[in-house]
Amino acid sequence: MEKQSPAAPRGKAQEPTGMRGVRTGGWEHASPHDPITSRDNKWLKAFRAALRGSGPDTGEPIGVEGPKLVEEAVRAGLEAEALLVSEAGERDLERILLAASESDPGIPRSRILRTSDKLFASVAGTEAPQGVAALFRQPEWTFEDVLHGAPSREGALGGEVPLIVVLAGVQDPGNVGTILRSAEAFGATGAIASRGTADPWSPKSVRASAGSALRLPVLRGIALPILLAQLRVAQVRVYSASSKTRKPRGVADLREASAIFIGSEGHGLSAEVEHVSDAQISVPMSEAVESLNAAVAASIVLYEAARQRKSAQG
Repeated sequence: MEKQSPAAPRGKAQEPTGMRGVRTGGWEHASPHDPITSRDNKWLKAFRAALRGSGPDTGEPIGVEGPKLVEEAVRAGLEAEALLVSEAGERDLERILLAASESDPGIPRSRILRTSDKLFASVAGTEAPQGVAALFRQPEWTFEDVLHGAPSREGALGGEVPLIVVLAGVQDPGNVGTILRSAEAFGATGAIASRGTADPWSPKSVRASAGSALRLPVLRGIALPILLAQLRVAQVRVYSASSKTRKPRGVADLREASAIFIGSEGHGLSAEVEHVSDAQISVPMSEAVESLNAAVAASIVLYEAARQRKSAQG
């Protein structure tokens, strides 16, 4: 993945009120289009590329599949470029449009598309499609958002002490998504995927994150030397996490501004990161087990960060 991330979901283009998501159900109220019947339709091609790809390039939409994930994305304030629904997904349309009507961007009626279950299956990225998918514009996060957390709906900046998880070469999109889910669960302010990491906005990562990849401030495709320099300037301590049994180096006070680096499943972190890190974190475990899955190790370290911060609050 060689993509540079965008910045926080602020200042999104607003559709006229009459074009936003509607509360009434039924195709006759939701969409002005006839059903799509051709496999070569331009929208089906766009959905196929997004739902079966390895993640969007700059300017390309994020493909989200499944009624719950689509609803999560809408509630997170992402701007929908198109919503595709088949007969099987019609039962979920009312709930999604209700969520859209309560969000700022909404879903334009002109971008609610219908198709058959068979054609939907031809673009879906899952083995058992549920008949609902959407294309969303990439949220525009900044380094400041990753440091301090997502702004409020009113635009107020987050005030959290930075807790950043850095994915430095994690290859499995399932692991990437799981780490982002744990990051959000344990109070991380944001995540950064360096070059060579599976895309956090790939369909598999988004599904594994259970929607966290769409809510948590995320930057993609940053070169490690640049990132390390930015963290130093921001006075964020760098911690290298190991999934293998080894003696830890230094003391990790995760109550302070912290960036936790997680390396690739096979090779761990680069010598560059290990050399400049303020401390090295290792998860104690049985000698019979050589290493932990990258997502499991990251989740344990993030839990420890949450524990330390909660204890500090009394």
